[in-house]
Amino acid sequence: MIAETLAGIALFKSAVSGIKSAIGTANDIGEIAGYIDKLFEGEKQVQQERGKKSGMTLGDQFGVKSVATEMINAKIAQEQMQEIASMVDMRFGPGTWRGIVDERAKRIQEAKEAEAARRKAERLRQQEMIENAKIGIAIFGLVVVVIGLFIAVMAVGR
Repeated sequence: MIAETLAGIALFKSAVSGIKSAIGTANDIGEIAGYIDKLFEGEKQVQQERGKKSGMTLGDQFGVKSVATEMINAKIAQEQMQEIASMVDMRFGPGTWRGIVDERAKRIQEAKEAEAARRKAERLRQQEMIENAKIGIAIFGLVVVVIGLFIAVMAVGR
């Protein structure tokens, strides 16, 4: 758990470092886009690990060291994120960072909606298959009964 959180923090810090070193010479946002992706991924990993507490003892979850480390790392990440936002806006114009964040949020939402639609379509397809199987079994049962009655009528008629 702690190692995973540290990996997220390390990814975040390396992305901040990369952005700071490349932003002065970048001709367009695409030149630092990889670092920005790492920045968001590192932040996501840190947040996910902050949210996961299973498998930890109560002392690990609520200990002063754990809580302090989480809070300090979150504050540092927040400060660095704000610093990067200011640097990007200064280099590429006001609102650039907000545009990046908004577009990212939009794409994440679209991906979630597409996944939800895919799951819904899959559930509908499975329900349709079940209904078709029920109808098929009912028809098969009816055919067996009709054949059985036909055979019974034929046997009685002899």
